[in-house]
Amino acid sequence: MAKTPLTVKGAEMLRNELHELKTVQRPAIITAIAEARSHGDLSENAEYAAAKERQSFIEGRIAEVESKVSNAQIIDPSMMDTDGRCVFGATVDLEEVGGAAVTYQIVGDDEADIKLGKISISSPIARALIGKYAGDMAEVHAPSGVREYEIIDIRYV
Repeated sequence: MAKTPLTVKGAEMLRNELHELKTVQRPAIITAIAEARSHGDLSENAEYAAAKERQSFIEGRIAEVESKVSNAQIIDPSMMDTDGRCVFGATVDLEEVGGAAVTYQIVGDDEADIKLGKISISSPIARALIGKYAGDMAEVHAPSGVREYEIIDIRYV
């Protein structure tokens, strides 16, 4: 299976989620199932069915997060010799031609959150930025059409 790139913070976030699922949510759902069983006939017990469905979701999420953590390639760009290029984990200040300035950090798929300025490595804009230097122009083929950005600054935090 291919390695999944993650930032140090992203790997920590997944480990914290896994810990929460195993130590808090799993025991809580086991208690909820036991309580629902005590109410009698399981075939007509909606509370039991909902608890079992929630347990299935939690166990599936545990398996998914464990897989992601075990296949993670944790990348810390501040420890890499990037030679000023835009790489995974970099924070990039951009200015759209004829538009506003934006700042994005290039992160793994699981970490991406546009509201926090984190874009996925597999997004069109990240693919257009990788390998470029400050001062370069990046042409992004987005679903809304072609956009051009000037790379103002690249930081590795």
